[in-house]
Amino acid sequence: QVQLVESGGGLVQAGGSLRLSCQASGIINTNIRSMGWYRQAPGKQRELIALSLGGGTTNYRDSVQGRFTISRDSTKRVSLQMNILKPEDTAVYYCNVQSLAGSDYWGQGTQVTVSS
Repeated sequence: QVQLVESGGGLVQAGGSLRLSCQASGIINTNIRSMGWYRQAPGKQRELIALSLGGGTTNYRDSVQGRFTISRDSTKRVSLQMNILKPEDTAVYYCNVQSLAGSDYWGQGTQVTVSS
C-alpha cells in the first residue's frame, strides 16, 4: 500500500526557517499526478499551500508565495523549504500524493510552531 512518511517540523522563532520532507513508497513515479503539502491550523480547514505537478510546474498559496519552496525528486521524496516563518504559519503540515486515478494519500502530519 502507499505510505507517506514525513520528517522535519518543530518549534522555530518568527523569521526562522524549517524544512519538511516526505518519502513516498508503494507507488511508482509514473502513477503520480501530483505531490504537495497542506496544513491545518486549530479550528480551521485543511488548506493546500504548495503543489508540484511534475515537469517543474509548481503552485503556491498566496500567503506562502516567495517564502516557501516545494521540491521533489525521482526517489518520490517531496520537500518543503519554509523561510521567513510567521506565527500564522503555525499548523500541522501534511504531505499529499495524488495518483493518476485521483486517489489521495496522506502523511501522518507534523507540527510546525512559530513563536513570535
